[in-house]
Amino acid sequence: MKKIKTSPLLPKEFVVEQISPNEANIIAYPFETGYAVSIAHPIRRFLLSSSVGFAPIGIKIEGAKHEFDSVRGMLEDISDFIINLKGIRFKLKNGLKEKEINYAFAGPCEIHGSDLENDDVEVVTPNGFLATLNEDATLNFSVKIHQGIGYTPSEDIRDMLGDGYIALDAYFTPVRRATYAIENVLVEDNPNFEKVIINIVTDGQISPVDAFKNSLDVMYAQMAVFNSEVSIKTTNAVVENSDDHPELKRLGARIEELGLSARSFNCLDRSNIKHIGEIVMMSQNDLKEVKNLGKKSFEEILEKINEFGYAVGQDLADDLITAIKSKIEAE
Repeated sequence: MKKIKTSPLLPKEFVVEQISPNEANIIAYPFETGYAVSIAHPIRRFLLSSSVGFAPIGIKIEGAKHEFDSVRGMLEDISDFIINLKGIRFKLKNGLKEKEINYAFAGPCEIHGSDLENDDVEVVTPNGFLATLNEDATLNFSVKIHQGIGYTPSEDIRDMLGDGYIALDAYFTPVRRATYAIENVLVEDNPNFEKVIINIVTDGQISPVDAFKNSLDVMYAQMAVFNSEVSIKTTNAVVENSDDHPELKRLGARIEELGLSARSFNCLDRSNIKHIGEIVMMSQNDLKEVKNLGKKSFEEILEKINEFGYAVGQDLADDLITAIKSKIEAE
């Protein structure tokens, strides 16, 4: 016999299944029938369209005037060279959002992604092939790398470039694949609840978990217009009064669940840091100042918190922070 409900069931379980450094499954359940796809589909759209990444937007090659030209002593023509360049994924360092990088090579040699790294650029696909030069060849070229989202065609980029540059179609998104699957899950003998499994694969510019978090940030920001225009206020009662709330349950868990080394655990324990939420609410500088916490322990804690699905210093809703503090004080 069905029970009369006054509100939908809130999902209580959240799991990050790390398949590889660039692939992860984000799993959440149980959802009411139809809710899982309503949540998963927009997240997938935001993952693919709004994840911030880097891409080459223009190239200038000494001795080449257009993309159908060739360079003496280089096996590939310019069009093949450009295709290979687009397959190499860059990431600017030191907070840079755009940069012009100059390169010079002399043959005989094969040029790969790893050869393009320098103090300003990290190449996350170091094995990517670019070009082959014979023994008497020289190749001098400049690449403009820019930060962006989604895809921008070369026609929209051409006016941003200087003389001699060939505009490139820019594929900024670092998310290579985002798919989801919906499975049934049993709740109190009812098999009609749902589990959502979101599979995320990135190119290495960003981790799958960070891409997932960023997509949620964008989705919340897009929806905030309704809150401001219609004055919708979310209730705090669910967070403050329910120990079953998924975020409160996870953030209120004890640090033993992180699986830290004995040294890292003891440093936190001696500083009376007992719960995962306390670490998440700390800034990284505050964490570094924990007594006797060395660099390796600091990095281990950052990594374990990330694996748990959060980040040290992460912004949390005010009502959730209040609920976490109340839960900790109650213990």
